[in-house]
Amino acid sequence: MTPKQQPPSSPLPPGVKKQSVKEQRAAQRLEKVEAYKKEQARKARNRRIGIWSAVVGSLAVVALVVTTIVLTAPTSTSYTAGGTGAEIEGVQTFDNTAGHVEGAVTYAQTPPAGGEHNPYWLNCGIYTEQPASENAVHSLEHGAIWVTYNPSMSDADVETLRSKLPSTYVILSPFEGLPSEVVLSGWNVQLQVDSVDDERIGEFMEEYWRSNDVPEPGASCTGAVDGPGKVS
Repeated sequence: MTPKQQPPSSPLPPGVKKQSVKEQRAAQRLEKVEAYKKEQARKARNRRIGIWSAVVGSLAVVALVVTTIVLTAPTSTSYTAGGTGAEIEGVQTFDNTAGHVEGAVTYAQTPPAGGEHNPYWLNCGIYTEQPASENAVHSLEHGAIWVTYNPSMSDADVETLRSKLPSTYVILSPFEGLPSEVVLSGWNVQLQVDSVDDERIGEFMEEYWRSNDVPEPGASCTGAVDGPGKVS
């Protein structure tokens, strides 16, 4: 039998040296390495794009949250500490004495507007639950105003009321059994109003907020005890 003849190999272009098997394998490995590097570079580029997209998205969410807080957070109103002796229609005055006692106290006014009280004052702020009167009265002794409202008041009216208050030396809380929708109490002074839109709320704050006519004017309204439901 005639041996099977191999097809003639294609001639190489002039000047090109025929690669050995070893050289061919090395070239193939090099091609694979380059392809792997390109694939890794592509994945890294995609990861960077994904990370930056996430960062931009997060910043957008943060900006939206901050904007929402700024637009919806209740604003505070500024008042001048002390008063000028202005007369405000409906304000009642009392002659309660001061003194530190332990345990429960029976008060002459509802809510209290002075009298004996707990040795530890209530930290001023916004409360969603009624605090202990004995602690809140001690805050009045320092010049704070206790603004109480009917627990059934709507959230919108509570926010309106909150917007009329200063940022310090004030307590805002619900109170059971009020004689009116809103009662503002300072040391030995009190005002009852039936609407959060009553202009006398601001007038009362301007006259009696941080008054010097209290047993301990200028004493702190923080650093003591928090009541239940403290928001800020």
